[in-house]
Amino acid sequence: MKRRTDLTFKHDLTRGRYGWLRLTPAYSLKMVQRYLSASQQQLLDPFAGTGTTPLYAAYQGLEATALEINPFLVWFIKVKTAIYDEHVVDELRAVGKMIVSRFDDNSLQPVAPPPISNIERWWPESALRFLRSVKGGIEEYRQEATSNEVLDLLYVCFCRILIEISNAAFNHQSISFADDRQLHLFDERSRYKTLFLRDIEFVAASALENPVTVPRIIQGDARNVASHVQAKMDLVITSPPYPNRMSYIRELRPYMYWLGYLDKAREAGELDWQAIGGTWGIATSRLSEWTQSKASGYYPEYFQEILDRIRDSSNKHGAKMANYVARYFEDIWQHFNSLVTVLHTGASVHYVVGNSTFYGVLLPVERLYKEIMELTGFSATAIEVVRKRNSKKELYEFTVSGKYL
Repeated sequence: MKRRTDLTFKHDLTRGRYGWLRLTPAYSLKMVQRYLSASQQQLLDPFAGTGTTPLYAAYQGLEATALEINPFLVWFIKVKTAIYDEHVVDELRAVGKMIVSRFDDNSLQPVAPPPISNIERWWPESALRFLRSVKGGIEEYRQEATSNEVLDLLYVCFCRILIEISNAAFNHQSISFADDRQLHLFDERSRYKTLFLRDIEFVAASALENPVTVPRIIQGDARNVASHVQAKMDLVITSPPYPNRMSYIRELRPYMYWLGYLDKAREAGELDWQAIGGTWGIATSRLSEWTQSKASGYYPEYFQEILDRIRDSSNKHGAKMANYVARYFEDIWQHFNSLVTVLHTGASVHYVVGNSTFYGVLLPVERLYKEIMELTGFSATAIEVVRKRNSKKELYEFTVSGKYL
C-alpha cells in the first residue's frame, strides 16, 4: 500500500481555490471525486474543515451543505466558495500593490503583534515587521472598503504569507521551528514582498474560477446535525478528526490570532473541547475529570479491553488517553444517531478515517465506525484501505461507507 500523497492536502496546494489554505489532516479533491455522483443532488459534509467537499460539489453544480464548528474555518469556507466578479479581483490586485508600495516608503501604520506565546519563535523580527505592516495596510483599507469581498480575499492572502515566512513546519504531530539565526541573517524585505504579491496573484486568478452553485455553510456541532440541517440529504462525504490527538486548532492558531478569532491561549483550549477529538490546552486537563458513560456510546467487549489496556497504570497518561478515546467514540455515536434523522432512505455515506495507536495499543477506528454505522441503520457497509500514512507502519487511512435504509 502506497502513501498516495495525491490524496492529501499536498495535491491541492497549486490547484486554485483548493490550495488557498493548507491544513495537514485535509484530504484532496481526488477523495471527493471518488464518491460524488451527479445523480445525488443534496450533499452534506458535517466535518467541513477547509471546505474541499462543498467546493468540489459547487463546481459540479450540486447543492451542498457544510457543517463546521470552528468559526475561522466557517469564514474561510464561505470566502473559498463565494462567487467573485472581475471588479473585485481588479481591486484586490490594486490594493495588494498599494500595500507593498507603502511598505517600501514606510507609510503604513503597523498593528500590534497578536498575543501568541513565544511569538519570536514563529517569525524573525523582519518577518514580524512585514506582517504587522501588511495587516496595518489591510485594516486601513477596511475603514474605507466598498467591498467586503475584497477584504476577505486580502485576509486569505495574508494567511498565506504569514505561514510562508514563518519558522514553523507542520509536517508531523509536533510543530517544529527552524533556527531563526541560520535562516534569517539578513532583512528579507524583497523576498517577503515578492511572496505576498505572488499570493495576491494566485488568489486573484483562482477567485475568477467561480463555482456553479454556492453551498450553505453552517457553524455548528456535528454531534447534533439535526439542529442545524433541515433538508434531507442523499450523500455524505466527510472526514472527521482522527482520534490521534492532532487537533485542528494546532495549525489554525496563527491564522486565528492574527485575524482576531483568538485573544488568549485558553480560548483555543475551550474551542477544542467543543470539537470532536480536541485535546488542546484546557481540553487535555478536562479529560482527567471526564467520565465514561456506557449509555451514551458503543462499547463492545473488544473496545472496552482496548480502553483498559490504554488505561494501564504503567502508561504515564494512560487514564487520560483512555478517556480521550472513549469520549471520541461517544461523540461519534451521538453524531451518527443525529445524522440519520436528516438522511433520505437510500442515502450513501463515505467517511475518511485513520486508525491510531496509544502506547503500542492499536485502535481499529475503521471497525468501530463500521459497527456504529450498522447499529444506527446503515447496510452494505464496507471498509476500503485508501493509503499508508506517513507515520508508524500500522497506520493507514480508510474510507468507511454505507447506505442508509
